[in-house]
Amino acid sequence: MCVGVPGKILEIEENEAIVDFEGTKQKVRVDLIDNVEEGDYILNHVGHAIEVLPEKEAKERLKLFREYLDSLEE
Repeated sequence: MCVGVPGKILEIEENEAIVDFEGTKQKVRVDLIDNVEEGDYILNHVGHAIEVLPEKEAKERLKLFREYLDSLEE
């Protein structure tokens, strides 16, 4: 199963962005999507932004990820 992970774009330089994934910063390619800007939330799949997400949807997905990870620790 493949899962896309939401993150917030902090910086963009050419075709790469620095994205914040709940405190972990990673470089992500952004050349597969159009009109991406700093501050946008994206859906990341294997190092590539594949979709720009509305902020509300991104935060809902992040909440679900946190709940899932917390359930694994119980």
